[in-house]
Amino acid sequence: MSLESNVRPAEAERAEFESVVESLAKWPRLSHLLQYMGEKLLSGEVDQISEYNIATEVLGRSKTVFNAAEDAIARVETHRLRRRLAEFYESKGKDHPIHVAIPAGSYVPVFIHKPEELSLPVSPVPTHAAEPDVYPKSQPPFVWLTGRWKSSALAACLLLAALGASLFFHVRASSERVNSSTNPDAASVSALLPSGASSSAIRLLAGYSGPPRTDSAGRVWSADQYFSGGGAWQRSPGFIARTGDPFLFEHSRTGDFSYSIPLKPGTYELHLFFSSLISDAISTFIVAVNGEPLLRGFDINEDALGQDIGDERIFRDVSPGRDGFLRVAFSGAMGPPTLNAIEILPGTRHAQLPVRLIMQNTSFTDSKGQFWRPDDYFMNGKLSSQMHPLVDSRDPDLFSGERYGHFTYAIPVDTRGTYALVLHFAEFYFNSAASGDNGRLFKVMCNGQTLLDKFDIFREAGNLHELSKTFRHLKPSAQGKLSLTFEPIANNATVSGIEVLDESE
Repeated sequence: MSLESNVRPAEAERAEFESVVESLAKWPRLSHLLQYMGEKLLSGEVDQISEYNIATEVLGRSKTVFNAAEDAIARVETHRLRRRLAEFYESKGKDHPIHVAIPAGSYVPVFIHKPEELSLPVSPVPTHAAEPDVYPKSQPPFVWLTGRWKSSALAACLLLAALGASLFFHVRASSERVNSSTNPDAASVSALLPSGASSSAIRLLAGYSGPPRTDSAGRVWSADQYFSGGGAWQRSPGFIARTGDPFLFEHSRTGDFSYSIPLKPGTYELHLFFSSLISDAISTFIVAVNGEPLLRGFDINEDALGQDIGDERIFRDVSPGRDGFLRVAFSGAMGPPTLNAIEILPGTRHAQLPVRLIMQNTSFTDSKGQFWRPDDYFMNGKLSSQMHPLVDSRDPDLFSGERYGHFTYAIPVDTRGTYALVLHFAEFYFNSAASGDNGRLFKVMCNGQTLLDKFDIFREAGNLHELSKTFRHLKPSAQGKLSLTFEPIANNATVSGIEVLDESE
C-alpha cells in the first residue's frame, strides 16, 4: 500500500478525499461539489448531503425558488462527478488503496478499500464449504467495501448508502406497478420463515467462491451459495459477447444441481445467465422451479446463437413455495446443465420490471427518479468516447452518448409478455438532412420487423435535441428476446437510449 500501515483508516480516507479533490482542479464546480460532500461526510453531517442543499449551497440556485422537479442541476452535476471519479480511478488513481465513489441514486460518497494482497479471503459458502473446487484458488484482486470504519460519520455513510440501494430497488419495482396486490399464496406460508429469508434482490455468481463483485450498474454479486450438487468451473480468459459485465460469465456450476433460496412471501423476477464454451456440441438440459418445468430441452448455443455469447433468460411471477424456499433445479437431458449466475428481484405481478439502458459506461438516475443501466446486450458497433449534452433537456447528460455503426441488441424479456419499445436518439454530428454522404440515414428492425426505414434524426429533431420513438405490442422471440438491428444506409446508425416496458394486462 502507498499509505503507511500505521495510518488509521479515517485519516487515510480523509487524505484520499483531499487527493481526489485536488485532481479535479480543472473542473472547479465538480471539485467544489466533492469538497462539500466530503466535509459534510467527515464531520458527521451526512443528513445535510441532499439535492436541495447541493443545488442551493454549492451550485448557486436560489433557496426561495429552487424546485427539484423542474431543475435537475444537482443530479446532472453529481452524474458528471461520478464519471470523473471513474476516469480518475481508471488512470492516475488506479493503484490507490482507497477509492472514493458515489453510488448511483445517492449523493453520499463512500470509501472502497482495495485488498492489500493478491491472496484474498474468500466468502464462506453456507452449508457447502466442504465441496471441492475444480478450479484454481488464485483470483485477481477485486474491490469490496470493508468494515474498517472508525468514526460515527463514516458508519452513518455506510448505513445511508445501504438504505439508498434498498430504496432504489423499491422504487424500480414500484414505479411501473400495474397491480400491487400480493401473492395469493402468501397467506398460506408459515410465519416461521427459513433462516436468511429475504425480500431484497439476490445475486449469485454460480461456481464462484471469492469476495463480492460489483457490476457496471453498481449492483453487488455474491459468491455461490444455497446450492446442492454439481461442480464449480472456471472458463479460460477470453471475450464474451453481448455483455457489459464479462465477469458474470467467468465461472459456472455444472452437472445436475439445484438451488434452495430462502425468500419471504411475494412475487419475484428470476434471471438466469448462461454462456457456452463448445460451439458444436448438442447439450440440452431442463430447468424447473418448485417442481414445475421452466425450460425444456434448453440448448445454450441455440438460445444465444453461438459460443462465448452471454445469454440471459427472464421469468416473471416467480414465488417461493409454502416452505419459504424458491427451488430451482437443473437436470441433464442430452448433456450436463450449466449456469453462470442467478439473480432474483422483487417483482410486479403479471408484468416484467422495466429495462432502461443508456449507451454510456456509467449508470444514471434521471429527473423522474428512473434508473438507467450502462450499455448492455449489444454486439458490434462502437460506444462513443465523447459526451454531447443535449439542448433544452431536463436531463442533458442522459442521452449524451451513443452506440454507432452497424450493430445489434438482444434484450431479454419474459416470453409471455408484449412490450413497448422506446428508442432515444440525438444527432451529434450532422447539421443537414441526409443526402448521400452529407447526412445520416439508417434502418431499425425488431425480430425481423422493420420499425424505422431511411430514418433521419436531423430532419425530425435537428442537432443536439432528443428524439424518441415508441413502438407498441412487440412480441418476443421464442428465445425470450427483443432482437434489435441498427443497419446503416448512409453513414452510421446510432442510438442513445433504449427502454423496454411490459404492456401485459
